[in-house]
Amino acid sequence: MTVSADPDDDAESAGAPTRLRRTLEGVLGVPATEGNRIEVLRNGDAIFPAMLDAIDQAQHTIDFLTFVYWRGEIGTEFAQKLAGRARDGVRVRVLLDAYGARPMDHALLDLMARSGVQVRWFRPLRLLRLGGVNHRTHRKVMIADESVAFTGGVGIADEWRGDARDEHEWRDTHFRIAGPCVDGLRAAFLDNWAETDPDLFEAAIDRFPDQPKPGSSIAQCVRGASETGSSDVETLFRTLLQVAKRRIRITTAYFVPDEELITRLRDATERGVEVEILLPGPHADKRFVQLASESVYDTILGSGVRLWTFQPSMLHAKVMTVDGIVANIGSANVNARSSHLDEEINVVVFDGDIVRELDAQFDDDVERSVAIENGRWRNRSFAQRAAEMAVAPFRRLF
Repeated sequence: MTVSADPDDDAESAGAPTRLRRTLEGVLGVPATEGNRIEVLRNGDAIFPAMLDAIDQAQHTIDFLTFVYWRGEIGTEFAQKLAGRARDGVRVRVLLDAYGARPMDHALLDLMARSGVQVRWFRPLRLLRLGGVNHRTHRKVMIADESVAFTGGVGIADEWRGDARDEHEWRDTHFRIAGPCVDGLRAAFLDNWAETDPDLFEAAIDRFPDQPKPGSSIAQCVRGASETGSSDVETLFRTLLQVAKRRIRITTAYFVPDEELITRLRDATERGVEVEILLPGPHADKRFVQLASESVYDTILGSGVRLWTFQPSMLHAKVMTVDGIVANIGSANVNARSSHLDEEINVVVFDGDIVRELDAQFDDDVERSVAIENGRWRNRSFAQRAAEMAVAPFRRLF
């Protein structure tokens, strides 16, 4: 057993999770819950079977909310499973973002509707005033029988199938959650459902049970709303960056931080915090957003932040770990869209084992990534610099 040279260091480390929990509870006004069981699901090969199995096992209710639902085999399989459970008497509600899910096969919508699935569109484009199209729900939530929930970054599309082995298999992370935290995720679903249907719940069906405590994870659900000013998601990011003492690790699909977040990243490195960020590489799905990200590389690399770009496929995961004791997981990216424009749902997890698992996955992903070196980046081409300047005025929209 390793013994610390300074007992005060051990005492400080032991109390850090509690202090961080209380800081986030106080800043956000959202209590954390104890006794949750959280399973990390890495890539489609693990994510989709777990979600489909939960659909198969559901006996009473399924609530499903997603931003992306595109044409393809996995979308067909989900629709057929949901339709089948509805025909078996399970109450199934499906909420689709009207922008993100617009490529969906309408034959699947007809199948679900005929089978008794309640399908709703979040903020239909034809009903929106000019500018309203910019405020979407980016949440990904599924709850089965009010007892097991899923959230994270995955969309319902074939791009997410596989194990991130090549450009056809996107890299993502999702989470299976049981315990009191499920209530917070269902509330995120109902928050968006309320815009589409006057009936939030049915007394004869929805049970709102006391949640068991099947695990040891402490978790806090944080909802981000499309609103004027800072959202709770932005406050969460700012707080985590401010309280970090040793290490911050960020994996995000879209990295377009505002000046406040850039300042907090710089402040963290000046305090001696090791800041590591993993971003999409050559297979980024939105090159214009990647250019907006690249326009801030000079600033953050100069402050000591370490950057990598993932090479095998599109990197779509959204994970932050801090000091080896807390993980921030969910649907939000580190960009203005997640902080200000979209509805998001994140879960803060106070569990060293979960953090170690996510950090190990970060290390593994870095092995398949390329480091962005400060000196070489400063010598990038004029064409690259011009492209960055062209998108820079639109950064607040990304």
